[in-house]
Amino acid sequence: MGSLYNWLQRVWYDGGAFGWILRPLSGLYWLVSRLRAWLYSRGVFSTHKVSVPVVVVGNITAGGTGKTPTVIWLVNEMRDRGYQPGIISRGYGGSKSGTSMRVDADSEAAVVGDEPVLLARRAACPVAVDADRVRAASMLVDDGVNVIIADDGLQHLRLQRDFEICVVDGVRGLGNRRLLPAGPMRESEDRLQSVDQVLINGNEDIDLRGTHFVLLPADAERVNGSATKALREFAGSTVHAVAAIGNPARFFDMLRQHEIDVVEHAFADHASLGRADLDFGDELEVLMTEKDAVKLGRSIANRFWYVPVNLSMEAVSVATLMQQLEARLATGGDAA
Repeated sequence: MGSLYNWLQRVWYDGGAFGWILRPLSGLYWLVSRLRAWLYSRGVFSTHKVSVPVVVVGNITAGGTGKTPTVIWLVNEMRDRGYQPGIISRGYGGSKSGTSMRVDADSEAAVVGDEPVLLARRAACPVAVDADRVRAASMLVDDGVNVIIADDGLQHLRLQRDFEICVVDGVRGLGNRRLLPAGPMRESEDRLQSVDQVLINGNEDIDLRGTHFVLLPADAERVNGSATKALREFAGSTVHAVAAIGNPARFFDMLRQHEIDVVEHAFADHASLGRADLDFGDELEVLMTEKDAVKLGRSIANRFWYVPVNLSMEAVSVATLMQQLEARLATGGDAA
């Protein structure tokens, strides 16, 4: 699986060899997705509106774009403005994603998915997982939230939404701009014209219009919770770096920017990591992403650390985005 994943990444972003053999499958993907959208637009497939506003945060490419830290940031911004937000997620990778489940900081990632556990810990708001996002949203409405933030829900057309945010990786962009599986695109590029806000993760030279943000690392924290340590204190040392995210290179590059010598260990996005996967035959310290840390539990040696990241955006951009969002929610999704 890992070699296939790595090959697809090369095809999508680096022009890897033999990608052309996937193009007929992309044509089939286009046909099915367009038919599905048409059936929703004609009312053949029904859509459902819950009794509180819904804000969708998603992407149009497969793999990591910075969507999870964007959701956490948005929850905090909305809570600061008096809202009581809740998050719904498909619970990708969890064994119980076919039923509605509430998620808290102590939930098992193997059951509900790694990202929902991370969101429950960092966002400190109600979180529910279900492949049926309408059902998950209804659960949180019953729990008393007054705005739903749908994590990774742009393509989930059954749930009506009031505001759409699309997050784009500013380094990798849209790759070769082909649809899955020949490229990373879940939808065609013109979808960016219909969302309410495009947020671009870094790289202001990218040939796309949107509001830019950056992800800044916080202090590293031991997975067992016993200590924190500034990244600069790792400078000059060699560490094992573990990342089972959509774009592992972003994590590795961030560590190198802090003058850390990195031994890379990239895994497929959402890979189910166990402690055996982190046995590299030595006693070097191990730095991993926060999404990977939630899979391991607290009972683990001191040399295992994770690095949280936080979204940072210019104040004027924050004010503009939140004014637009609040105006839309106040008018039930009808504001221009």
